[in-house]
Amino acid sequence: MRRTLWIQMAILCGVVLCLSAAALAQGEAPKETRIDYFHWFVAGGGAIGWLLILINFASWALIIEHFVTIRRANILPMPVQGQIDQMVEAGNFREVIEFTGAEPSMLSHMVHQSLTEAAHGYPAMERAMEEAGEERTGKLLRKIELLNVIGNVAPMLGLLGTVYGMILAFSKIVAEGDMPKPGVLAEGIGIALVTTFWGLVVAIPALAVYALIRNRIDGVSGEAMVAAQGVIATFRPGRKRKTGERNGATDGK
Repeated sequence: MRRTLWIQMAILCGVVLCLSAAALAQGEAPKETRIDYFHWFVAGGGAIGWLLILINFASWALIIEHFVTIRRANILPMPVQGQIDQMVEAGNFREVIEFTGAEPSMLSHMVHQSLTEAAHGYPAMERAMEEAGEERTGKLLRKIELLNVIGNVAPMLGLLGTVYGMILAFSKIVAEGDMPKPGVLAEGIGIALVTTFWGLVVAIPALAVYALIRNRIDGVSGEAMVAAQGVIATFRPGRKRKTGERNGATDGK
């Protein structure tokens, strides 16, 4: 729901900015002395160009949202890790289960799922921890997959506009029966160039940020797995329990 709101706001802002630019372009200078940049870089791409511009705003909305939400502070918060470690050292496993059940980070989810399987033995705890980690990691990767789709589809849309523009230009030549004036071909060539331009403008940041955030997810998820492994290590067979460990995890299930 929040992602949809971000995208809607970005598209609305994009439309407003484009309309504002069009209005300003009309009053900046006499038509015969100025270059109509709005026409060549925005409206010159036709319907495909407008579609790419809207996708560009949606892409940046996703980029900003991912940078805000997919952070180490949300996946593996150090204060939460410290609090869990303190409760584990004190042997308050019932409190750990309650705390991690209410706390939304990946680390808490992994620890909670693991401790609730304590009655079935250490192998079951490890399996539950790994499954919880894979579940959250997969969810984050699916969340950013739309950026990958945008980065791959945008150049194809730009290429579609390029082909359409060239077809339009050659149709003018056929209609004229001879080599027409450059102004006659300008519309088709303009569509070809503008759509190619916007296809690259959309794709380059989308793919770059997708790779960056994917690496961030992989790295922090691995650290969360190691941290969760350290929490449940006290249940490993042969490891000596602490004296304060009265409220066992099996009782807190």
